[in-house]
Amino acid sequence: MAKRVLVACGNGVATSTVVAAKIKDYCADHGVAIQVTQCKMLELHDKANDYDLVVTSGKFKDAGVKTPIIMAIALLTGINEQATLDKIVEALKD
Repeated sequence: MAKRVLVACGNGVATSTVVAAKIKDYCADHGVAIQVTQCKMLELHDKANDYDLVVTSGKFKDAGVKTPIIMAIALLTGINEQATLDKIVEALKD
């Protein structure tokens, strides 16, 4: 069964599309089935707990969110991108 990943950025469009594409490709290459949904950072409080993993393009803290969150600005800057992708795959494997 595919893991559900929520990708959030400021407006839920541009940067989350780039991040989502990289995550989809990397997970596919590593045999991890995922279903990706994109949203705005403002929507995380209401949506995050319905997913297996949340990936953000910026800092996010919310005590009400119990889903693991990975900040993935590296997927936009290219700095430490590999380590971030590996962390995402590891989080989805359990």
